[in-house]
Amino acid sequence: MKTRHTLIATVLLLAQQAHATTLPQAAALAAQTSTGSTPGYTQLEQQSLQAQRTWLQGDSASLKREQLEKAKQTSTQADKAWLKSSGYDFNVKQNQQAGIALLSGFSTLPDSVLTANRATVTDINLNATQNVRHQALQDAEAIGSLYFLSDAMGPRLGKAFIAAYDKGELSKAAALIKASEVSTSAAKKHFNYPRPFLHEGNTIHLVPDDVVVKDNVRYTADGGSFPSGHTNTGYTDALLMAEMVPERFEALVTRGARYGYSRLVLGVHYPLDVMGSRMVAERNVATYLNDARYQVLFKEARDQLRAALEKECGTSLAECARTTGKDDPYRAPDMKQFYRFTMSYNLPKANVKNTPIQVPQGAEILLKTALPKLSDAQIRQLMVKTALPNGYPLSGNAEQSFWQRVDLTAAYSMAK
Repeated sequence: MKTRHTLIATVLLLAQQAHATTLPQAAALAAQTSTGSTPGYTQLEQQSLQAQRTWLQGDSASLKREQLEKAKQTSTQADKAWLKSSGYDFNVKQNQQAGIALLSGFSTLPDSVLTANRATVTDINLNATQNVRHQALQDAEAIGSLYFLSDAMGPRLGKAFIAAYDKGELSKAAALIKASEVSTSAAKKHFNYPRPFLHEGNTIHLVPDDVVVKDNVRYTADGGSFPSGHTNTGYTDALLMAEMVPERFEALVTRGARYGYSRLVLGVHYPLDVMGSRMVAERNVATYLNDARYQVLFKEARDQLRAALEKECGTSLAECARTTGKDDPYRAPDMKQFYRFTMSYNLPKANVKNTPIQVPQGAEILLKTALPKLSDAQIRQLMVKTALPNGYPLSGNAEQSFWQRVDLTAAYSMAK
């Protein structure tokens, strides 16, 4: 469906004029990471989808819709016993409340921002190509697994990742990453904001499933819209994997953004929903990585994962992660523009003076494994230099401003 409404164009025009990346340009970049972009990448995407469908189906004769919500990593894929025996406390309730506080500015946003918020999701949803919709459906049902990360690893390493994952060769990493996802359920109840397809007068197109279950049932979601639970999963998983495989750091972090974009393609979340979840996920991952007890588990899981990937690759991880050409869209230079776009979705910015961000103590740990030669002070300087301008929604106080504005891919790119 290629529909453009005059109202949408009018609402978004002023917000986009000062930005390099427009909605159509962002959509074109998103399409590069969907099946059909190149033969090599398409083959990896199809392999990932097949592995995902096999996992969802389990021992059943066929894949049915009722199996989707129950799907969890198998005991082979994830070593939950190892994690449980550690006795580690993820402090879920405490982190949930911290997330609500971090996103508190949502409750006082002006109508102009909320109107642009609705117009943006409508535009992305209505104008998405078939391949982009297929990617969004595949992403949606991957929430209980790690398959969606494979395409950000490149054709060779991605294939090795799927094989190692299904064999249980990286079971500690699989268990730890999934356990590190702090549920957004408390925040959804707190903010209680309706989803785009439930908003009065909406024109959202609900996408029929012809990819995963293939029953043509239109994809929907329940519960509150803000913040996005799927995006929280996508960013948490992608960022932790990037910490374990820094050879693919930029690509994996970008995959988290692309996962959030899929929620808008399906019309079940707004830009603010995915922006807020990015902020919370980055804050949570940094909190865990600064915990000495978590680091013990993280290093054990990381070492197992890296050894497993090298075994499946039959070469060093650095060599296996190396790619050239168009079969690796997540490493395309213009994907930096896509990531930057998803940090704000071009929503209206308050007319405030641009000021340097204040980096919270310990936030530099997010780039420490990717940039091991830099000091903490140097990483913090990179975070300040490459930050998004201030004034965008959800960036009220100093802490909120940092997590809204920190651009991990730009900081990494500048250092490299």
